[in-house]
Amino acid sequence: MDSAANEVGASDVPNRGAGVSVVRKQKKWLGDFIFLNLTRFFALLTLLTLAGIIMSLVITAWPSIQKFGFSFIWTSEWNPPAERFGALIPIYGTIVTSIIALVIAVPVSFGIALFLTELSPGWLRRPLGIAIELLAGIPSIVYGMWGLLVFSPIFAAAQPFLKATLGNIPLIGKLFQGPALGIGILCAGIILAIMVIPFIAAVMRDVFEVTPPMLKESAYGLGGTTWEVVWNVVLPYTKVGVIGGIMLGLGRALGETMAVTFVIGNTNFLNSASLFDPGNSITSALANEFAEAGQGLHTAALIELGLILFGITFVVLALSKLLLLRLSSGEGAKT
Repeated sequence: MDSAANEVGASDVPNRGAGVSVVRKQKKWLGDFIFLNLTRFFALLTLLTLAGIIMSLVITAWPSIQKFGFSFIWTSEWNPPAERFGALIPIYGTIVTSIIALVIAVPVSFGIALFLTELSPGWLRRPLGIAIELLAGIPSIVYGMWGLLVFSPIFAAAQPFLKATLGNIPLIGKLFQGPALGIGILCAGIILAIMVIPFIAAVMRDVFEVTPPMLKESAYGLGGTTWEVVWNVVLPYTKVGVIGGIMLGLGRALGETMAVTFVIGNTNFLNSASLFDPGNSITSALANEFAEAGQGLHTAALIELGLILFGITFVVLALSKLLLLRLSSGEGAKT
């Protein structure tokens, strides 16, 4: 009897083990199913939010789109009392200030990242890196107030010198003509450059540090200078991250509001190509007029400005993505 009972108990052990294994597999499958669908829901929620924003912008801006059509983009008149609106000056101000910011910020950020990763002594590297990160955390309104109260008077004193030197150069000299007001498109571009330098420099520093030390040491061992190592080893290895950092800075410059509003001048007149003249941007126009705009065509025109800014940002991101794909395909062809 005892032996028979033992045999029965022993035969139940594999069955119990199989049952536990099935339960574990079911729990694992259920956990994977929940995790997969939860992440899928978050991804779809992002796409639905983006689609909802686009649809709401289009619907709200539809009266302006219907009345002005594509001429809204290249019309410079902005006259709310007469309900005549054109986005040329805000678009021009947005693009030009962002280009100025990148022209100044990219080489400066590259120099900062190069110094921190290759040339800086150890005792200075950490404090300087922390200072750059602190600059990235300063609110934009602080930059705007500093630009208006401190930088613009200094810049107004320097504008006659720029006019006397750069203003005499053929072709580009027209960009540095006009009265020395301090505020204007060039002043806004410089303030934007100061704002985006910490972002681009921090990203470049991080991606430069990702470069394997063996590659750099091999290049130095072959007699390469610091510049040759950076140009021929570090940049090719980290070009995707560098372009990503530049695009991050450009996105910050395109969408910046308060700092530009303080120093750009906020005028809807485009009398010359001079960068000294006051101007306007899409974000500053929205900040200045949206609260006072009445229901109707004025609000619809402002919303259409926001839609155009969204389109500009999308085009910039798409072009950067195409550039990265071309660089990747070029690497594949080389290998």
